[in-house]
Order: sequence, then C-alpha cells, then structure tokens
Amino acid sequence: MLENYKEIREGLQKGPGHRVAIAAAADAEVLEAVCMMLKEGFAEPILFGDAVKIAKLAETAGLDSAALRVVDEPDGAAAALRAAKSVRDGEAEVLMKGLVNTSDFLRAVLDGENGIRGESLLSHLAAFETPGCPRLIIQTDGGMNLYPTLDEKVGILKNAVEALHRLGVECPKVAALSANEAVNPKMVSSVDADALAKMNTAGEIEGCIVEGPVALDVALSADAAKRKKIESRIAGETDLFLVPNIDAGNIMGKTLVCCTHAKMAGVVLGAKAPIVLVSRSDNAESKLNSLALACALA
Repeated sequence: MLENYKEIREGLQKGPGHRVAIAAAADAEVLEAVCMMLKEGFAEPILFGDAVKIAKLAETAGLDSAALRVVDEPDGAAAALRAAKSVRDGEAEVLMKGLVNTSDFLRAVLDGENGIRGESLLSHLAAFETPGCPRLIIQTDGGMNLYPTLDEKVGILKNAVEALHRLGVECPKVAALSANEAVNPKMVSSVDADALAKMNTAGEIEGCIVEGPVALDVALSADAAKRKKIESRIAGETDLFLVPNIDAGNIMGKTLVCCTHAKMAGVVLGAKAPIVLVSRSDNAESKLNSLALACALA
C-alpha cells in the first residue's frame, strides 16, 4: 500500500539519483518544482529551451543558473525533440513537458528517429493523495486514451500493473469501474469490466487481482460491499481504479482535486521511459510529485 508522496520521495533519496530531461523548461512553475527537487536531492535536471529565459526564471525560483545544465534551444518543438533524444540516448531516465504545445511534445515522443515510443500503448496513470484516505488513489486512464476498446483497456491495465509492481505493490488489487456491479449489455463499461475480470481469472492478465464491474463506492469501501451484499477481495483495499473512459477519469480526478483538495501527480506509461505530461493548471508541488512518481518508475 502506498500512503503518500512523501513516502515515494523519501524512498528516492535512499537510491541513486535520476536525470530528468525537461523540454521547453522556461516555465516558472516547472523551475520552482526543479528547485524543490534539487533540495530533496532525488534527481538532476537537464533543461532544454531558451537559455536566456531559463536563466531569468531560474533566478526567480532561487536556482543558481550557472550550476544548471542548460541546452539552448529557443524553439519549443525542437527543444522537445532534443529532450526526447537525450532520454533515448541514455543521458536521462525521465522526460518532462515544460512550456511547449502538447501536440509538439507528443510528436517528439513518437518520433521514429529521436523519440522514445515503445511497443506498448501509451497510457496515463494518476495518483491522488486525498485527505482522510489512508492510501494513494491510483487511477488509469483519465488523461490519454479517449474511449478505449477492450484490447486497449488490456494494454492500459498491463501498463499500470507493471508500474505498481515497480512501486512495490506485489499484487495490485484492481477495480474495473462501472456504474454498478451488474453486467448490462447496453453498458459497455460493465461488459468490458466483466471481460477483464474473466481474463484475469484465466491467467491472460497476470500479476494482479481484477474485479469488475465494480461501482466506485464498493471499490473504496468494504462497508459498502457488505451493505450491497457483494463478496469482494478488493473492496476498501483497491490499489488501482481502472476507469472506463477519459470522461469518467477526468471527472473523478477533478472532483478529488477540487472538492477534497487532493494532491495529484501523473505520468505517461508505455514509452521507453516515464513521461511527465503536466497540465497548465498544475502547481509546483503537483509537478514535484509527478517528477517523484516518474523517477520511482524509472
């Protein structure tokens, strides 16, 4: 069970340092996160972008720009490509998006010559540290794949299970979410969740326990399962919440952040290295937690 980001960051401080390639790093919030990261000592940045702007913003963030490794590339798309190449070449273990258009950044990730695309489907993993909750709420995929097919959900699930293994969760308990626990042919989420659970039972999806379809209340609460007379091996102990589509994941995530003041981190999985693809609305602490999560997976 992963309790909070502090646990992840403290674990990183005991291991070897990582290197993070940041594309278009001339961003105040990104550099503030870099400052916090350097103080905690779990990774070193390589900053790709406009060197003059980076130097000015670094000074404001409390960084010694002379001590930073900066690769001057004023064009955002070109900076993303060079940052991706540095990860591909082994100069860094994590790739992070700075102040660059998301389409340009992902184009660099997928570039055949310089990018870091792997054989797996790219998918998003989000972790929420929520007040009153004893564990991180880890969710996939609320940020990358729009309306995944069953085959794509298999890929998303395998990416996330592998990530949780890397984080020390030996056999993740997975809730394949739907509106309720009954399979309804008119509700694709319930049909797919049932199929995923059966594939897990048959050994086609390994290294985890998958139950589905499962409603969110049962996934979160053993008491809810008892009241609904549902026998469950994961109720109240869910390690991974598999959402049916990006709408459900986005709504769930923003509800946690806006209504419970949860702290969020997110990474993109399925490439040759973890990718920190942050939102413009993410603050420096959120970016720091995303960096820590990515480094823990590297």
